[in-house]
Amino acid sequence: MRISLGPVLYFWPRERLEAFYAASVASPAEIVYLGETVCSKRRSFRPDDWVQLGRELAKAGKQVVLSTLTLVESRAEMGVMKRLCRNGEFLVEANDLAAVKLLAEQGLPFVAGPAINVYNAYTLRVLRRQGLQRWVMPFELSRHDLETILADAERLGVRDGLELEVYSYGRIPLAYSARCFTARHHNLQKDQCELRCLQDPAGIPLRTQEGEEFLTINGIQTQSGRIYDLRPEWQDMRALGVDIMRISPQPEGTPELVQRLHDAIRQGKPLRADPARACNGYWYGGPGMVFHGAGDA
Repeated sequence: MRISLGPVLYFWPRERLEAFYAASVASPAEIVYLGETVCSKRRSFRPDDWVQLGRELAKAGKQVVLSTLTLVESRAEMGVMKRLCRNGEFLVEANDLAAVKLLAEQGLPFVAGPAINVYNAYTLRVLRRQGLQRWVMPFELSRHDLETILADAERLGVRDGLELEVYSYGRIPLAYSARCFTARHHNLQKDQCELRCLQDPAGIPLRTQEGEEFLTINGIQTQSGRIYDLRPEWQDMRALGVDIMRISPQPEGTPELVQRLHDAIRQGKPLRADPARACNGYWYGGPGMVFHGAGDA
């Protein structure tokens, strides 16, 4: 079982991104996803910068994957997507079906990101015919859903050679909108947002009237308030046939998280999540914000 670093979901300045990826070189994460998946106005790195960074990480032994935008709203954004899909060097994670089409037309293998709605093995079969190499399970699917889809995929003859990745740590992207909630929070229009997302390296938390964590605003993306933590499920995932566990980069502590997960897998030891901060309800087929289990990270 391998560990991946997902694309950074927040707007970090260039210096912070450079420091994060420099530190990732020594990380046991074998796969690194690069690219802007949320908002095209976040330009700390441009497409050529991501490719150059990818080359540096590849030299350090990492498998590099370029991730596309999830919500494409303009011709310019489509142009950036085309450049990424035609990079000629790295595997691409398609987070929009437009990217799937572009990659399939070139006969290139691709990763289907978690925003691609794959809810059954028949969809997997369609995507496999188009070049699907790795499937990242949608966030809202449960363990039972995954088990059913994999059994059906085996029956349809599309399981062999398909890599399976599960988003295993980070806030869950729940929805995307053409409107920017961060701009609205600051009483600004989306087109004149002043790049306010830079002020919130982990998004803007929203709480209920009772003070409980509810949601997180991240530009046009709405995330869960709690951290989705499936690290304790690593043994069950491996038994199911999961190949890769994805860690979504956080402003602090990501290298340590990756190292602890790597050590647990290598040593065959269990991990515990922090019930005060974590949720895992979707994995158990229930409300996503619920936490099943107890213990300290």
